[in-house]
Amino acid sequence: MNRRQFLKIALGASASTSALSLGYARLEAGWLRVQRQTIAVPRLPAPFAGKTVALLADPHHGPFTSLQQIEAIVDTTNALRPDLVALAGDYVVESRGHVYIAPCLRELGRLRAPLGVFAVPGNHDHWDDIALTHQAIRDNGIIDVTNAGCWVEWDGVRLRVGGVDDLWTGKQHLSAALGDATADDACLLLCHNPDYVETLRDRRVGLVLSGHLHGGQIVVPGLGYHCLPSKYGTKYLHGLVRTPYTQVFVSRGLGTTGLPFRFRCRPEIDLLTLAAA
Repeated sequence: MNRRQFLKIALGASASTSALSLGYARLEAGWLRVQRQTIAVPRLPAPFAGKTVALLADPHHGPFTSLQQIEAIVDTTNALRPDLVALAGDYVVESRGHVYIAPCLRELGRLRAPLGVFAVPGNHDHWDDIALTHQAIRDNGIIDVTNAGCWVEWDGVRLRVGGVDDLWTGKQHLSAALGDATADDACLLLCHNPDYVETLRDRRVGLVLSGHLHGGQIVVPGLGYHCLPSKYGTKYLHGLVRTPYTQVFVSRGLGTTGLPFRFRCRPEIDLLTLAAA
C-alpha cells in the first residue's frame, strides 16, 4: 500500500467514524432514562418521608425536541406515580411567533401528582416570551411558584414549596417564595440556575431543585464538556451538591441547546425520594 492509498483509507475511516458518532449522539438525545436518588431534607415532617418528587428540567421543545418526546416524558413521569412534580424551566427554544410555548405547556399540564405540579421559568423562557410562558403555566393547571410559594399539607403537617425567577434574566425574591415559613419548617425551592445557591444564606431552604447545565450535554473523554453555562465550572454539573447553608440537586435535563446532540449524558427524569435528615 502506498502513501496515497493509506491516506485515502484513513480519511474514509475517519469520516465514517465521525458520522457514526454524530448519529449515536443524535439518538442519545432521545434516549430517556429515570434516575433515582434519596435525599435527606432538614426538618422534614415524618409524614413526608418517603414521598417522591419528579424533577423535570430543560425540555427545550422545538425543532430537535418534538412534541412526541414531550408526550413520552409526561407519560413516563406519570407512570412513576410521583407525589409531587417540580418543573425547573427552559420549556422551549426561542422561535418566531413563540409557537412552542402553548403545545409544550399543554402537554406538561397532563402531569399528575397528588401534592401538586409546580413550575418556575428558565432563561430561554424569558428570551422567548416570559409573559406567554407564565400564562401557559397557569392555563394548564400548573402551579406557578415564580417568586411565590404555597404550603403542601399531608396528614396534619406542612411542607413549603416555593420558587424564584431565573438568575440570569429575572429577579429573585426569596422572602416571597418562603412566605411565613419559620426556622422549624421544611422548605423546597425551585430555581432554574443552580448558581443561585452561591448567594443563598437562608437556612430555611432545605433543598433547591435546579437544571440549566444539561450535565454538560456533550461529554467527550479527555476533552471535557461542550458547554457549561455556570460561573463555577463543574461544581453544579449534576446531582446533589451541598453548600454551607443548603443543598441543591441539579438535573441533567431533558432536551438540548446549541447542538442537537447528547453524548455520554442521556436525558433524564429525576425521581427523588425525600427522607428525614
